Order: sequence, then C-alpha cells, then structure tokens
Amino acid sequence: MVRPLVGTEEHKRLFCQTFIDTHEKYTPAELSFPEIDAGIRARLLGLPIWDEAVNTERETAYKVQRMADFEPDPLVREAIALQGFEEGRHAALLDLLTRRYEIPVKRRTEQPDVRNVPWEFTRTEYGECFDAFFAFGLFAIARESGFFPPPLVTLFDPIMQEEARHVLFFVNWIAYRRAHLPAFSRPVLDAKRGVAVVLQIISRVRTAFDLGGSEQDNFAMNSHGSLGDFSLRGYLEICLRENERRLSLYDASLLRPQFVPRLARLALKVLPKA
Repeated sequence: MVRPLVGTEEHKRLFCQTFIDTHEKYTPAELSFPEIDAGIRARLLGLPIWDEAVNTERETAYKVQRMADFEPDPLVREAIALQGFEEGRHAALLDLLTRRYEIPVKRRTEQPDVRNVPWEFTRTEYGECFDAFFAFGLFAIARESGFFPPPLVTLFDPIMQEEARHVLFFVNWIAYRRAHLPAFSRPVLDAKRGVAVVLQIISRVRTAFDLGGSEQDNFAMNSHGSLGDFSLRGYLEICLRENERRLSLYDASLLRPQFVPRLARLALKVLPKA
C-alpha cells in the first residue's frame, strides 16, 4: 500500500471521491418503521438521548452546510455539502422515528450561532469522532443483546456507517487543510485542534457525571442490565472492534482517526482483566 502524500491533489481526490462514491441513497420518509410492542417502546422511552439526538443532528447539519458554503475548492465543497445532506437526513429519520413511536422530544427552533465557520465545523467534527467511536460499541451491544430488535437494527445501521464515513472524511480533511497552511500558521491550527479536543472531553465528562437529573442516572443504572452484563474493559474492546470493522470498508491508504482509539487502548492497559 502506497499512501498518497497528505496535502497532495491525489490525497484530496481520494478522500473526497471515496466519501462521494460511498454515499447511500435513501429517503427517510420512504423507510418502513417496524411495528413494536409496548416493551420495546418502553425501552426506547427510557433512553435519555432523544432531545439531544434530534436537535444535535439538525444543528450539525446546519454547521456542516455552512462549511460547504465557505469552502472554496469545488470537490471538497461537494463532499462537505453531501455530509451536510446526510446529517440533515439523520435528523429527519430521528424526527420521524420519535413521532412514529410517540417519543416526546423538546425541539429547539433557533439555528445555532455560527460566527467562525471553520472553527465550528472543526469543533463539531471532533465531537463526532468521540461520539461515533462510543456509539459503535453501544450499538453493537444493543444489537447483540436484543435490546434493539432486528428491524430497528436494520433501520439504524446505515446511520452508524455514515458516521464512520464522516469521521474518516474529517481526519483526512483536517490533515489536508493543515498541509496547505504556511508553516508559521500550522501551530495556530494545532492549538485550535487541541482546544476543540479538550472541549469535547470536558463535554463528555460532564455528560457522564451529570447526576442532576434522575433520567440520566437511571439510564446508566438500568441499561447495564438491559444490554447485558459487560465491564468497562469489555465495552472499550467492543468499541475498538467495531471502529476497526466499520472503517475497514474503506481504502486502507486513507488516514484513520487515532486519538480516541489510542485513549481506549491506554485505558485497557490499566483496567483490570476479567
């Protein structure tokens, strides 16, 4: 395998065209939402994710589309616009699902305030790098434990795979962008990337330890039994496995996200073995 030099025209064509060519065409309104019984609906209602999931996807779609409008390169702009379309499609699918199964959602109506477009895009995409890695593991556990029945797994799996494509595109885009900056500007971008990562870590830690609402606490306690008996070590191992599996579908010469998987591997070195 000969990896194209980061920042070259070949690298740009590879990561953009891979993203464009692997786009799956489907319309949320034309999907078949399966009938579910009261027990499965109760499980869905017990997930304290729906407000943020619906609103965050919609807001992310807006930020990504703003970045597409900001991007001067036609091919890169096409790929980013396609990602914005996919994020909007995720929001539409979740909106339809919550309405179909009568899951209450507090929908925010205002658009996010985007003043510095590249910064908002970068910060948002680093958030996706964190969220996708851990979502891959949770989705696998939900699938294998039967928490999600097969028809719902089939419905959600394309979203999981699209998130893998999004983070793959982003890590190549940010490396390409850095390579095109003057040498004296690269430390500024690196500092901004560091701040974006730290902000995402703080955000995730706050979410994990937010005990102010009983729903989050109850979900953390109850989901363990619902999804099966698994340890933190087991969960991280599943996240690493699923991350590798989903990203392995794409050209091996593309850069892969490294930061979150490295954190997981470091954690595995100190966590007790079963």
